[in-house]
Amino acid sequence: MPPETDNLSEALKTLKLSSADSVEGCLDCLLKALAHNNVETSEKIQEMGVLAMMPALLSAQNSCTPKVANIIAEVAKNEFMRSPCVEAGLIPPLVQLLNSKDQEILLQTGRALGNICYDSQSSKEQFASTNIAEELVRLFRKQVEHEKREMIFEVLAPLAENDVIKLQLVDAGLVECLLEVVAQTVDSDRDEDVAQLKTASDLMVLLLLGDESMQKLFEGGKGSVFQRVLSWVPSNNHQLQLAGALAIANFARNDGNCIHMVDTGIVQKLLELLDRHVEEGNVTVQHAALSALRNLAIPVVNKSKMLLAGVSDVVLKFLKSEMPPVQFKLLGTLRMLIDTQADAAEQLGTNAKLVERLVEWCDAKDHAGVMGESNRLLSALIRHSKSKDVVQTVIQGGGVKHLVTMATSEHMIMQNEALVALGLIAALNLDCAEKDFVAANLVQVLHKLLKDEHSAPEIKYNSMILICSIMGSEPLHKEVQSLAFIDVVSSLRSHENKTVAHQASLTEQRLTAQS
Repeated sequence: MPPETDNLSEALKTLKLSSADSVEGCLDCLLKALAHNNVETSEKIQEMGVLAMMPALLSAQNSCTPKVANIIAEVAKNEFMRSPCVEAGLIPPLVQLLNSKDQEILLQTGRALGNICYDSQSSKEQFASTNIAEELVRLFRKQVEHEKREMIFEVLAPLAENDVIKLQLVDAGLVECLLEVVAQTVDSDRDEDVAQLKTASDLMVLLLLGDESMQKLFEGGKGSVFQRVLSWVPSNNHQLQLAGALAIANFARNDGNCIHMVDTGIVQKLLELLDRHVEEGNVTVQHAALSALRNLAIPVVNKSKMLLAGVSDVVLKFLKSEMPPVQFKLLGTLRMLIDTQADAAEQLGTNAKLVERLVEWCDAKDHAGVMGESNRLLSALIRHSKSKDVVQTVIQGGGVKHLVTMATSEHMIMQNEALVALGLIAALNLDCAEKDFVAANLVQVLHKLLKDEHSAPEIKYNSMILICSIMGSEPLHKEVQSLAFIDVVSSLRSHENKTVAHQASLTEQRLTAQS
């Protein structure tokens, strides 16, 4: 047995049997062993049941206390040790130590708590049943040193991922502390102040991810916190602009909040922010502001107001962006805006530059999100405008083949959107689309969708509608006949869904009449 392991085993045995005098030497030996080989030492500590002794050692509060907390912090760096730390009952005594006046105890206790709750859902739930939120906020208020504040931030950030603790932190007054930090550091260029500003504003946004904590801070749109956060958007500090836009995106998680925010002029603030970031802009700020606009555009009553405010014009300025996260959000924002808005859909759908970019992004195989959103927006422009001019623009831009591919998507909602758009293309301008339909193997795709027993009823229904719409084209009609569609359609007359069965009868009559 190597000497280190030998010494460690002896130290662990001694620690279990020891008097107060020999404890400190054993703790030093443990810390040395952890520094030498953390994983192996942690496993040994767990095997020999040492964690169970830690609560008593912590509660004694003497010169050994910071070493005990340091050992726990080191051990909890390992994911496999976090649950055992919780099960050994280490959280309550560690939380109590946050009342200590000893700076070293505070530092090591903060590290231990931060490491235990890092990425561990069970420990966060245990924390929620203690008064840790109150203790941490009280401790934070007393700190002036950057290092100590950072230590508390390190404990707060993982804890604040738990929704119950988010609310406890809000109730304990953390938000007011964070706003104070922002006010103190916003105009400073010192590295530590820049770091504190980022941490405080990030934590503020994290608190807004919880539904209850967010609603509490919104206070019907009259909350002082909500107003302060809004004032960050026009600031000259990129970090605050980012946090302000993300905060709006988080407040905009229900219709009531969205409607209130649009009515109080927040859209204008976001548009001005985006305008400042068009040329050589900050990508994270662009992404956050577009996220906020997309969420605000969800309630139907907001769409026309946002269109009137010129949202689509500003969003289109980012069409030249080569950053997939920005592309994804701009597509989502436009899609939300035109939902049920025929005029806007026609205006955008006849914008050849936009359609050309969409067709390009429909091929973005490295970025599935951008590819999916491009297809969905292309379809939405046709579905919401029902305009022959939009159909013509999409055909000329080379969009038809992408919509046919979209009809084979694994997502039923996308399949359906594609089939409805293709149905409108066939109904409004079959002559022009005919060549593209043939080249994209539309008839074979529809045959496969109808034969597939896993296809949803609406997919079968819209596929049959489309079959009827393309019968006026000679080459497509020939393909339909050669694939014996009538057999597949006839079998659907007994489909359990009445709408599908009825459409199957009508489609069969049409196929028979034109055979």
